[in-house]
Amino acid sequence: MSSGIDVADQVRSLLGLPGVGDAVDGAREACTQLRWHQALRRRIPEAAAESRVRGATATALLEGSEPAGSEGTVRLVRDLVRGAATWPVDPDPVERVLKASVQVTSATESATSAALASPAQLLARLHVAAAADLLPPDQVGRPRRSGEDSSEFGDLGPAVPAEEVPQRLELIYDLLGALRAGGSALVVAGLVHAELVSVRPFVTGNGLVARALERVVHRVGGLDPTGVAVPELGHSQKVGADYRGALTAYGQGGTAGVRLWLLHCADAAATGAQAGELIADAVLAGRLT
Repeated sequence: MSSGIDVADQVRSLLGLPGVGDAVDGAREACTQLRWHQALRRRIPEAAAESRVRGATATALLEGSEPAGSEGTVRLVRDLVRGAATWPVDPDPVERVLKASVQVTSATESATSAALASPAQLLARLHVAAAADLLPPDQVGRPRRSGEDSSEFGDLGPAVPAEEVPQRLELIYDLLGALRAGGSALVVAGLVHAELVSVRPFVTGNGLVARALERVVHRVGGLDPTGVAVPELGHSQKVGADYRGALTAYGQGGTAGVRLWLLHCADAAATGAQAGELIADAVLAGRLT
């Protein structure tokens, strides 16, 4: 990957894989339908805030944190975000993961196209949000160094050695640059998500950062400009074999694995757009609490 244009050409070529182009088109249509929802004419901030509540809950579930059941955790996260509840002074491991999920998803709100132009800084900010309560301070906001490993996603195989992380991160930065050259936001988001999980550049928090970055790329790249879709929900509703299985297929290399992962991401984006429609319906009806 030598330039944004070259990478954008490679990204576009992936749309030619069997079924991928149609799946991406379907997800884009679902997001377009959401964009023109009546509630989003004047109430985007309210709907987007609820999307982040739902996204944080879903990404926490993917990390094994659902302290109050499905709907109970949504209500808990909503209350925590709006200040109606407070975090425990001494949170247990499940609560720390939930807090990390809320913080990193909340951090996506301020990311702009300018942030994507400085991808290393964006990743650092997202990792600070995700890992501030999960790692010692000297490991927060930076990639792994020599001698440091990541035990996350162990079922996908070993993480890339720390010495190879800088080079692999440059490839991720090139992918993000492909957006400016017309690369598909859905495909770019899916690729950077999978690459971050495969490389695992951080000691911990890699999945949290990957899903947060996917949300950012969907919004900034124009797939979901309102930020009301909930792509994390699309991943979490296929917990286990589908999400991790598709990531495993991607990590094993080859066109078939990339195709499977991109189909999964398109399905997750479409599911997330449908969840956004339900959020917009609730906003319009005054049913959000």
